[in-house]
Amino acid sequence: MTDPASPERPAAGLSRRGLLGLALGAGAAGVAVGVGATAAVARVSDAQAAPRADTQPFFGVHQSGITTEVQDHLHFAAFDVSDTTSREELVELLQDWSYAASRMMLGLEVSASGAVGGSPEAPPDDTGEALGLPASNLTITFGFGPTLFRSADGVDRFGIAAGAPEVLAPLPPFLGDDLDPDHTGGDLCVQACADDPQVAVHAVRNLSRIAFGRARLRWSQLGFGRTSRTSAQQQTPRNLFGFKDGTANLLATDEEALAEHVWVSAEDGPAWLAGGSYLVARKIAMKIETWDRVRLSEQETITGRAKGSGAPLNGGDEFTAPDFAALSASGGTAIDPASHVARAHPDHNGGIRMLRRGYNYVDGNTALGRLDAGLFFLGYVRSPERFITVQKSVATDLMMEYLLTIGSGIWAIPPAPSEGSFVGAGLFS
Repeated sequence: MTDPASPERPAAGLSRRGLLGLALGAGAAGVAVGVGATAAVARVSDAQAAPRADTQPFFGVHQSGITTEVQDHLHFAAFDVSDTTSREELVELLQDWSYAASRMMLGLEVSASGAVGGSPEAPPDDTGEALGLPASNLTITFGFGPTLFRSADGVDRFGIAAGAPEVLAPLPPFLGDDLDPDHTGGDLCVQACADDPQVAVHAVRNLSRIAFGRARLRWSQLGFGRTSRTSAQQQTPRNLFGFKDGTANLLATDEEALAEHVWVSAEDGPAWLAGGSYLVARKIAMKIETWDRVRLSEQETITGRAKGSGAPLNGGDEFTAPDFAALSASGGTAIDPASHVARAHPDHNGGIRMLRRGYNYVDGNTALGRLDAGLFFLGYVRSPERFITVQKSVATDLMMEYLLTIGSGIWAIPPAPSEGSFVGAGLFS
């Protein structure tokens, strides 16, 4: 990544969090911004005022990476904050992460000295594998898990339990779950999406390095081949079962639907989360070899759509509304009531919709020589209860015979920070 007109390197003794100009002690009630820090952040913000075509904004109203046109590659990571980390150190981590993320999303290195501009006798500030690469529409989205507010044994480690959303809790068990603890949960999450996989990996690698001593990587997941769309310009992609996925997904232009189904309102509470959302991640293993031996007509019955066109089995094209009362030539309903389309449809779930931006994954092969592959589901909803309602419905659909959920997590996604601030600042003020 190149670094034209970038913020100056911090002076000796001044960290990236100093350049953000934000200092918040364990008992502080507000945020102080220094003059020099304001100027440094302004230079990052000025660069965003006239962004290149391949950059996305870090500051604003909602975090990028939610309604952003879905990129082709993902590196998702969950972190656990160390029990020895203080409230002040947690704030400093979020400040450092925000500073680095705001630069990387502009196509810059994590600091002005970067990978090669610092002292040759010290480790470089940036790992360097993205040198020369464009920003590639990188988005970095941060989230706070239930255990950040209270640990598994109920301890309020950082004095923020009073600010926890009432609805934020570990998801209940569902049919079809066989969760691996090493791919479940996390105090913090980072969703890095980009058009270049190396740019996404670079983002998580450097955020993990910055977190050293304060938080550790709990688990991560690489994804490719998006399985959803968030703009009408994008073609509907296909999952590893070969079917179009995300036909009825919420689009970025549907602001009324997003306000109803995705964004947390001020009335929902807590106040610091207004404009944010909730993210559910599910690592869903697909029984690829078993599915591949199922005849086409049965695959379509299970899905509720035609494999080629993506049209619902009542006819029409991909975007024809499913008609669950329509009859087939044999006299039964054209769409099986237990099909995935039927069980997931808003008509059968109280009108609930969510914004999905999942990815395919392949993690090599299993010990039995089968593909270790599936769907890494990412869904944004206004309340976790809405996801739970839909998941209970689809947990008994016909497709579940070929799926096994092996990882899971839920996080509150704060709104985007304002210029000069950091992600989640409202929680600590």
